[in-house]
Amino acid sequence: MSINWFPGHMHKARKEIAKVMDEVDVIIEVIDARLPQSSENPLVDTLRKGKPKLKILNKSDLADDERTQQWLEYFNSLPETRAISLEQSQKKVINQIADICKQMVPSRSNAERPVRTMILGIPNVGKSTLINALLGRKIAKVGNEPAVTKTQKRFTTHNGMVLSDTPGFLWPKIEDIDSGYRLAASGAIKDTAIEHEDVAIFAAGFMRTDYPERLIERFKFKAMPEIAEEVLDEIGRRRGCLRPGGIIDRNKASTLLLNEIRSGKLGKISFETVGEWAEKRRLAELERIEQERLAAEEAAESKGRS
Repeated sequence: MSINWFPGHMHKARKEIAKVMDEVDVIIEVIDARLPQSSENPLVDTLRKGKPKLKILNKSDLADDERTQQWLEYFNSLPETRAISLEQSQKKVINQIADICKQMVPSRSNAERPVRTMILGIPNVGKSTLINALLGRKIAKVGNEPAVTKTQKRFTTHNGMVLSDTPGFLWPKIEDIDSGYRLAASGAIKDTAIEHEDVAIFAAGFMRTDYPERLIERFKFKAMPEIAEEVLDEIGRRRGCLRPGGIIDRNKASTLLLNEIRSGKLGKISFETVGEWAEKRRLAELERIEQERLAAEEAAESKGRS
């Protein structure tokens, strides 16, 4: 599922971010702990101009603890990068964010100047909630729908940090099929932007493979269905998502399953692993090398014919 979803305000946000990047010391990128790579906007690295980056794996209370730890170790191994996990009730961790940012740019801290940060992230990862927590008051508008923040804003915290907020924005085209479905299943992409039932079938298949015991326990399955579509139908039967004649209402069953995943009622889950993405990068590199080889051969043949 290749998704094109780049509303006008997102294009505007990208231009505004690039324009003010020189006035920023540290990038704070908020990502979803349940899908750390898929919720990482590749445009951030093209826009940040080598600035240090603090990655906050937000909503960690909804994510698989073991997988989250693996992601933290991976991100912390990258240059100019720090990573922490966060759930919004962790006030102690939130209060440490300013100090972490200062440590990443000691030249600002030593000069007793406020560290200038910019908070970035795709829609619905919890940026506005985090800003309100950092400021200790409700400033940024919070919502459960993607793309609530529409314009760039700047705030000063009580502990010496200037924080620039930006609208959540996606990149023009989400090429990776799995990433598209994961973003949709997590709620980062509006349900109206994609086929609701397709996302639920993907989610059912994922849960069947990675967390089958959660489905069995939550929906009282007697036996695990063989395919994702049958998982969704069984959920519909057991939760009364039926039309006249006992026909499964797939739309209602889809909504039910996605809501339970997003709310954490199916337990702490993570949609992806570090190892999976390492393999994706390895295969992508092999494909790039092969394409370069074929291009070189074609160029040599063309030159020989001429």
